[in-house]
Amino acid sequence: MGLLYNRSQMSKTTASNGHGTGSTIAVNKKARHDFFIEERLEAGIALEGWEVKALRAGRVQLVDSYVIIKNGEAWLLGALITALPTVSTHYVPEAQRTRKLLLHRRELDRLIGAVERKGYAIIALALYWKHGRCKVELGLAKGKQAHDKRASERDRDWQREKGRIMKHAR
Repeated sequence: MGLLYNRSQMSKTTASNGHGTGSTIAVNKKARHDFFIEERLEAGIALEGWEVKALRAGRVQLVDSYVIIKNGEAWLLGALITALPTVSTHYVPEAQRTRKLLLHRRELDRLIGAVERKGYAIIALALYWKHGRCKVELGLAKGKQAHDKRASERDRDWQREKGRIMKHAR
């Protein structure tokens, strides 16, 4: 006998929030400030058991993470997954190890072309659960200059101010 739940009965950790049927683990907020995100794509990530437990506990940071392409494979560098204190005593976990990203060959070829020929960077934007598996949202991005950051901030402030004006005008 299966159990049926409606959305109001689901907990926040299992509720959908824009990534299919999963929930967000971590978001790289600094990426939107430092880069123009041109395109987004989803990749799987090869993890060890202790890393999955740490992700479920929310012990991850994506702030300085980026992706490199090496020997036709994508690797995530700089993502910090802090081990839980209950990790085995005979195993020393490496919090900032290089993790392999799982992508289709066609996606990899497109990323290689964008990075090598067009000068894009690949950055990790978010980590989330999808159908019980951890996924990484990658962004094909170009770096922002200081004046671009100021313009983005000015536009964001104007949109916020415009919303306040419209709210009071009603």
